[in-house]
Amino acid sequence: MNKLLLAFLLAIAGNAALAQVPVTAARDHAALLASADPKLAANKRLVYDFWREVFEGGHLELADKYLTESYIQHNPNVPTGRAAFVEFFGRFAKPRAIAQTVGAPLVAITAERDLVVLSFVSERQDPKDPSKSYTTTAFDMFRIEGGKIAEHWDAQPRMP
Repeated sequence: MNKLLLAFLLAIAGNAALAQVPVTAARDHAALLASADPKLAANKRLVYDFWREVFEGGHLELADKYLTESYIQHNPNVPTGRAAFVEFFGRFAKPRAIAQTVGAPLVAITAERDLVVLSFVSERQDPKDPSKSYTTTAFDMFRIEGGKIAEHWDAQPRMP
């Protein structure tokens, strides 16, 4: 038997040995926010605080502190523009106490030039066995302009 074919068959048979390493959240958010570059640190903090105060905290009255008026949204379910963002999330977001840290399971904050990426643990139901779940990573990317969030990307599919 061909060695390559044998290796392939062993890989298929030993699929359980190739089990996923679960995605885990970082515990130290202060370390994630740190940067030797003060501009990158400020951009990280801006996005982090937006996520805590506006997105998780539901304080849409703070949107003008964080979003440009012409904020561009690439999520196909959310309209573009700061006013449209506020109107859309105002339908279901209710203000609550603002936590000191992001509540979602944050894995990393990456900043480069005018871009900041938040990555999160995302737990999903296993389509092969609905009684089981697995973890993967979700990403949100933001572009900063003039000290505010000007643009957002994520990997959300269009909702029906």
